[in-house]
Amino acid sequence: MYGRACNVDRRLTCVYCFARKTHSYLDLDTGQGFDSQIVVKVNAPALLRRELAARRWRGEHIAMGTNVDCYQRAEGRYGLMPGILEALRDHANPFSILTKGTLILRDLPLLRQAAAVTDIGISVSVGFLDRELWRTVEPGTPAPERRLEVVRTLTAHGIPCGVLMAPVIPFLGDAPDQLRATVRAVAEAGAGSVTPLVLHLRPGAREWFMAWLGQHHPHLVRRYETMYADGAYAPTWYQRRITRQVHDLATEYGIGPGRARRIPEPPTPEPAADAPPEPTQLTLL
Repeated sequence: MYGRACNVDRRLTCVYCFARKTHSYLDLDTGQGFDSQIVVKVNAPALLRRELAARRWRGEHIAMGTNVDCYQRAEGRYGLMPGILEALRDHANPFSILTKGTLILRDLPLLRQAAAVTDIGISVSVGFLDRELWRTVEPGTPAPERRLEVVRTLTAHGIPCGVLMAPVIPFLGDAPDQLRATVRAVAEAGAGSVTPLVLHLRPGAREWFMAWLGQHHPHLVRRYETMYADGAYAPTWYQRRITRQVHDLATEYGIGPGRARRIPEPPTPEPAADAPPEPTQLTLL
């Protein structure tokens, strides 16, 4: 891998981030190390161009930001995304981006150029509006209202944009008035859809989140141990209840609800021969 390790004061990170486990693949710490050490693939744009130009490449949809945010603070220093977007634009390759970062607006001209030649989609992650919860559970990320401003700006410039309402945090961000306030704000920002996703706690993230919970909300520790006793996901009945509430609110406020998402556990099974192609997540090594 042609990459460069760098230390940062704070990264665009979250206590609950399921990508923490992937840091262990590089023998790096999934706690403080994940928050302060980033491996930057500095030749990513060149490698992407090579992949897109290969005869075996068939123009599959490429999903970016599905593991860690591609608009981390380090992107402001390394500036990799413009080259990546230029490559996708030049090959008219469809893609989508999931982000919490406001830095995406820097690349608005490139996004508009790409949208003129291929299908693109942007999702901004906004799970709640509570500023105190945001400060403690999503340190280093832009405030929820700033992310909604990204939605508003992209939509105003003709870029399709939805909101991934994630995560909905049990007992801290799931009260009916909290869900209503978030969906209303999403609608007011002009999002085309809202997709709820309940907090999931995979190994690596689970330990870090539970330590945070014990420090900030110790009275909830036992409730979480019970709710997540069977694995990384909240019970199906709870996920369905949240999805139903959010979809009803989306209908009330005039926006199309997105499908409830569940991040699949690796490894992903091979699709059936007649199945439609899934979005591709490129690993540029």
